[in-house]
Amino acid sequence: MDFSASEKSQAMLGKLNTFFDKHIYPNEQRYAEQLHQSENRFAALPLMDELKEKAKAAGLWNLFVPPSHAQYADHGGFTFSEYAPLAELMGRVIWSPEVFNCNAPDTGNMEVFMNFATAAQQQQWLKPLLAGEIRSSYAMTEPQVASSDATNIELSIQREGDEWVLNGRKWFITGALYERTKILIVMGKSDPNNPDRHLQQTQVLVPKDTAGLRVIRPLTTLGYDDAPIGHAELVFENVRVPADNVLLGEGRGFEIAQSRLGPGRMHHCMRLIGAAQRSLELACQRAQSRTTFGRPLSKHQSVREDISKSFSEIEMARLLVLKTCDKIDREGVPDSVDMIAATKTTIPLLVQNVIDRCMQLHGAGGLTEDYFMAEAFNYARWCRQADGPDQVHQMALGKKIIDRYAN
Repeated sequence: MDFSASEKSQAMLGKLNTFFDKHIYPNEQRYAEQLHQSENRFAALPLMDELKEKAKAAGLWNLFVPPSHAQYADHGGFTFSEYAPLAELMGRVIWSPEVFNCNAPDTGNMEVFMNFATAAQQQQWLKPLLAGEIRSSYAMTEPQVASSDATNIELSIQREGDEWVLNGRKWFITGALYERTKILIVMGKSDPNNPDRHLQQTQVLVPKDTAGLRVIRPLTTLGYDDAPIGHAELVFENVRVPADNVLLGEGRGFEIAQSRLGPGRMHHCMRLIGAAQRSLELACQRAQSRTTFGRPLSKHQSVREDISKSFSEIEMARLLVLKTCDKIDREGVPDSVDMIAATKTTIPLLVQNVIDRCMQLHGAGGLTEDYFMAEAFNYARWCRQADGPDQVHQMALGKKIIDRYAN
């Protein structure tokens, strides 16, 4: 089984590496300074706009777009296997995916618009999203119910004449705080009494400036507010949008969610490999440059064991991601849910543990913003909740595997 990158992917990876060396790594400190100096933490940073223009000029734009939607990208689209090394590189700097218009939740939302939106909806929302002119959010999770079971969601979406009326609360809605976010894809219940629990949900488009939609507060994960994109708690109070704002059709919200979340899970795992790889490289440099008890850290057996274990685990993680990508490319997302679940439940925890070891090698400094690892650890940790907690995927995967081998 050959997991080497295609010539097309290798060529783009070379361009992306050059861009990182020239424009991303040298600007990490500048990015942090602009973020800390901004009066509004959720305002767009001048540096980001500057880098986006450079990325567009370099042909490094919308790299996430698959071949099935090649009309939306000049590069003709990348398969999952081709995109994996590109996303891995982006994972080395947490904020970098937006530079290339490849950040969550916008990539998933753009794919929803590509797959399920009407021509009018695509013209109004997909076109400016692909151009990077606006940002978007996906509002699914709620604070008062266990949203790990998506059929639990309670936000009410009711049809009144030519409008949908929304009432309820959402939280951890990524991007809702960002000043350039203009549209939210909102999932709620339109038919709560339907005997089929998977037909109770509908998704509708809600412009962020719609009356009755209020941002309650920014939320943090392990103390990080992930500005300027951020995560928000929202309240919908008699929010009214036109009936034409429905996506795909009433009762098809769960279907859309299932289609959207699979690729998003893989993109997170791809990026996490990059975060782990960079952490390992920093740990090796630290081990060579620091001395304890009369010799470099790299001479200590425990340090070598940690480095060895981390290297091996990253290689295993990368191979799992690539094998899953290969299956998706050959058989499609629906027939690859077993491998997607295995990847989603393995990679974030594994990467979290790798980064933890690398942080430990940096002493107290590993806990600070002087290095990128603390924020990367936070990213890996919340990925164990994002797009469905590990336990839900393990439960579904376990059932599938038992059925496969026990019957």
